[in-house]
Amino acid sequence: MSYTLPRLMPDGPPFDEVIDVRAPQEFAEDHMPGAINLPVLSDAERARVGTIYVQQDRFLARKIGAALVARNAAAHIEGPLADRGGGWRPLVYCWRGGQRSNAFASILAQIGWRVEVLDGGYRSYRRLVSRRLYEAQLGLRLIVVDGGTGSGKTELLHRIAAAGGQIVDLEGLARHRGSNFGAMPGGQPAQKMFESQLAWALDRQDPARPVFVEAESNAIGRLRLPPSLWTAMGRAETLRLEASPEARGRFLTTTYPDLTADADLLAKRIDTLRPYHSRDQIAAWHAMAAEGRHAEMARDLIERHYDRRYRDNSGGRTEIGRIDLGALGETDLDRAAERALGIAERVPVA
Repeated sequence: MSYTLPRLMPDGPPFDEVIDVRAPQEFAEDHMPGAINLPVLSDAERARVGTIYVQQDRFLARKIGAALVARNAAAHIEGPLADRGGGWRPLVYCWRGGQRSNAFASILAQIGWRVEVLDGGYRSYRRLVSRRLYEAQLGLRLIVVDGGTGSGKTELLHRIAAAGGQIVDLEGLARHRGSNFGAMPGGQPAQKMFESQLAWALDRQDPARPVFVEAESNAIGRLRLPPSLWTAMGRAETLRLEASPEARGRFLTTTYPDLTADADLLAKRIDTLRPYHSRDQIAAWHAMAAEGRHAEMARDLIERHYDRRYRDNSGGRTEIGRIDLGALGETDLDRAAERALGIAERVPVA
């Protein structure tokens, strides 16, 4: 059976649910979007069985593994799966569609559930993602939303989506706002997990309509943008956002609440700029932060650091319009979203 990426989600035909039976550490690194983790071997159990398999006896390892799988399967059936009805149809996978997934699937099948095992397991899914992001052309018309730090690019994307447009929020997927101050609580996902979520987000888009993305470098935090996307972004059309440093500074104080609420965290972020600025300048920013002058500090950072370092992020892309965001208020952003959609509709596809 063949699968396209959207059909791997649990709300897509033909499966009601996708179950990853690998160990929690494997699942945490990456998994199919929407899958739930019902491990048939814990991390410690998997390590124990693997050690016995390699160092002692393969038959003994399989026997111990079978007992552990049966015990864990019973816990899942009596626990997370207790409310599943007779018509439930799950897709089950492990690392390569081998013993773990087949053992669990056979138990589910004996109950009467219409279970299937993903041929090739996670490895076959990962090959789909790799081909999509590293080998194939993107096949989408991208419009890159560009503008200085604090110009509301991410917020505008979500207003565009609310108005009916198509977006891919790269910073949301990467869980990083793309600057020295951009780390989000909880940290970033693994590169493979980022790519899984990105491939799914891209494959949900209608290729007949434009897709808006935010201008980024080839890395967001520690995560790198895959070649197909990065190449497409380099060739994309650009919408340029404009707003005054004052408006952008005020806006940043509303979009970085984790920093304004945590003095120690903000101080650490300021210190990351030491390689680029004098001690006096760093001390001035620390003083503003300590005195709660966050909007003033944000404006100063924009003028002295961000605008000077990132004056032009277009990379030679074709500019199809500019949008003045005024004071970056709610009405300004809503109007900007409507204008962005209007500009995109009027520009013919090359």
